[in-house]
Amino acid sequence: MALVRRFQTVRSLLKTAGSRESSSLPFRIGNEFSLIQIGDDFRFGCWRSYHSSLCHVPEAHGKSVYSRLYEGHNVNTHLLRSTMIAESLPFMNEKRSATTQVKAPPQLQKTGAVRVSMVSPGFVYEPYALREKISIWRRCFTRSGWRRTKEDFIRELRSAYAIAKLRKTGYSKNTFYIEALELYKQINIQMANGEKKTIRKNVTERMYSALKNEIKQREAMWDGVYWEMVEPVVKIRTLQARLIGIDRTDLKKAFIQLTLEFLTKQKFEAYDAKGNVAAGDKNKEVLVRDIWVFEKSLFHTGAYWRLCGRIKL
Repeated sequence: MALVRRFQTVRSLLKTAGSRESSSLPFRIGNEFSLIQIGDDFRFGCWRSYHSSLCHVPEAHGKSVYSRLYEGHNVNTHLLRSTMIAESLPFMNEKRSATTQVKAPPQLQKTGAVRVSMVSPGFVYEPYALREKISIWRRCFTRSGWRRTKEDFIRELRSAYAIAKLRKTGYSKNTFYIEALELYKQINIQMANGEKKTIRKNVTERMYSALKNEIKQREAMWDGVYWEMVEPVVKIRTLQARLIGIDRTDLKKAFIQLTLEFLTKQKFEAYDAKGNVAAGDKNKEVLVRDIWVFEKSLFHTGAYWRLCGRIKL
């Protein structure tokens, strides 16, 4: 009897192993393969790509990753985050899936790949901030000073690397300062006049939303605004430069952000609905310090500098 029981135990174990091996279903996407393993404590492996990943998830999830990305959206007009990677999604139940093929949408079937179109990162990378001044003694003979020296060195190294990359595209500091100053004047004049449509081409989408709200708030307070910048400017200088890469396999696909400080003399006056002066005086010059962040793509044809952020210290 003991021999028969051992034989039955070995036979059941062999059947279980065979069923688990048969539950692994390979499928192919493009030139890469992935393997689905179904069973207790098994996970769903999918095709990985740095830009995006399209995987089929069983109906137990309600909606697949594909439907969440594309439902109600146009592939050609909306952006796909380059860091969005769908991987290792667990099954919600123990049912076996009979699906062995992954179908891409018609747009992807024609192109054969997902194309990433990013006009702007949509944020200011490492916004500039004033650093506390420390003494030479503290910098040289304390651990906090050593740590601060290391941080400052890394920050300066990042700026130098970004500027070096920018110079390969024909960057000139003097030419850029002239262009940045012209943008500074145009945007301020357009803000004063409430020109929401014309200001859009000079700023990023996120900055446009912020400026549009500022114009609405100002129009609710004042009926009109007079603004003038007195030339020449007092000072323009670069505070920092940052490089934002979007493809780790192609270092040329990157955005550059330059933080500039403008020290200018300005004239300002606001009027109410009756035309009376409500604030400011256009006969007085006021020294104004602004810190603006300008952004440009290094891989788009015909890219130009735009305002992507303003920093208030």
